[in-house]
Amino acid sequence: MFIHLSDVFTSEGKRLDAEAELEMTCFDNGLERFEIVEKSLVAVSAVHLEAGKALLKADLQLVLQAACDRCLTEVSVPLTLHAERVVYSPETVEKAEETDEQSFVDGYELDVEALAHDMIIGNWPAKILCREDCQGICPVCGQNRNLRDCGCDTFVPDPRMAVIQDIFNANAEL
Repeated sequence: MFIHLSDVFTSEGKRLDAEAELEMTCFDNGLERFEIVEKSLVAVSAVHLEAGKALLKADLQLVLQAACDRCLTEVSVPLTLHAERVVYSPETVEKAEETDEQSFVDGYELDVEALAHDMIIGNWPAKILCREDCQGICPVCGQNRNLRDCGCDTFVPDPRMAVIQDIFNANAEL
């Protein structure tokens, strides 16, 4: 969906408040796709700052389905997103370093889908866990250690101690 911003760019004191329905059903970050289970309307507010310049604010709430980074169990990931950006009209494009960041504005049109995508990428959690104390999967047999303990030996020796281990092994043979 697109929201027209020409009045906000040109009229002093102009304010635009709008709500738009998010059409995307999944989020694609370039590597994986995540299904959007729940979504709110995108609340957009644009306020005239000066000729050709406006302050854009947007709010959105989503719930996505993702796999736990440790055990691969499906998890609901709630995101409460807020963005505040200064956007420019096509006439003030000479601010090249700032227009690179506004890929969601095309001419006088605000692309709500592109803005929402940008908001999700900027607020994506560093690690998605099913619970704080998730033990993950066993590196030996692949068992989910949250469900049951498999009993595999998961000891990994420190390679820096290999020389000392060799000394102990040599003395054990004597």
